[in-house]
Amino acid sequence: MATQTKLQTGAWLETPGPNARVVIRNDLPIPSPSKGEVLVKLECTGVCHSDVYGITGQTSRSTNIMGHEGIGRIVEVGPGASQDLLQKRVGVKWLYSYCNECEICEVNVTACPNQHNSGRDVPGTFQQYVVSPIEPLTMIPDTLDSAMAAPLLCAGISIYSAIMKLDLKSGQWLVILGAGGGLGHIGVQIAQRKGSKVIAVDTGEEKRKLCMDLGATCFLDFKTDDVTTEVKKLTNGYGAHGAVCLSGIRAGYELALSVLRNLSSLVPYKMAVHGFTIIGSSVGTKAQLDELLQMAVRGEITTITKVHEFEELDDLLEKLKRNQISGRVVVKIPQ
Repeated sequence: MATQTKLQTGAWLETPGPNARVVIRNDLPIPSPSKGEVLVKLECTGVCHSDVYGITGQTSRSTNIMGHEGIGRIVEVGPGASQDLLQKRVGVKWLYSYCNECEICEVNVTACPNQHNSGRDVPGTFQQYVVSPIEPLTMIPDTLDSAMAAPLLCAGISIYSAIMKLDLKSGQWLVILGAGGGLGHIGVQIAQRKGSKVIAVDTGEEKRKLCMDLGATCFLDFKTDDVTTEVKKLTNGYGAHGAVCLSGIRAGYELALSVLRNLSSLVPYKMAVHGFTIIGSSVGTKAQLDELLQMAVRGEITTITKVHEFEELDDLLEKLKRNQISGRVVVKIPQ
């Protein structure tokens, strides 16, 4: 392995709950890869809002190290693995492993009920080194900046999959609620590149400018604009052909339903009474992520990313709790 020490630095969650904090520890053991696994030395990792849920105890965790948007290079391979993998640049994602045996896996492994997830079931990417099974890893194009690529591993692929499932035609209207956040700002770019007219819904001047700069057709502030009325005006009274609701509150979902025309599509929500097609979406497939990364290579999309020091992670998670972050944040892993 490329390091002489057996210890590493990581961000450790002490006690999940409303007042929990993460602390930087320098005494964490560096794991060794088993058969079918590799050891990845991380360069940076994205910070996701779902990490906040783990810290606050809203979602269960069986590890004290969260994170699932890690970019790094393979520095050690487990027994039987090819040495050709060494120094390959890879992404460590939310989907850590899956059974590949159940009926669900036959359709889409990302929905496997037996899956394990980075930062939830196994130690995640808030550390210098992480072990990962080989198969779920994604190769990262060398031309992509690590900090820009990291958010594509979760935020990017999640919104990409959602937009692709809507299957909108070029020129049709798409409303993205929460357009100025980690998923939303990537979604604006993807939808615009796919030919949709994007109505970005969020609040604040900073997010308005972000969305418009990224190609939104218009921006509506849900605190000051009558979003439903304005969407109807823009769409000749019909409403949008599709919507992606990234809000975690009931009011956001209710607003999403109000901006849609009959026979339109919404991701996600519950079945409604106007002929909507409700499509569930989580993360996308490995093939979709490869396509998304190539969009980034071609310069068609980017991630609006602010890079911070690893020691700032606790403060960044607090800001995420308070919805005070525009775009996406990435932290540098100590080298």
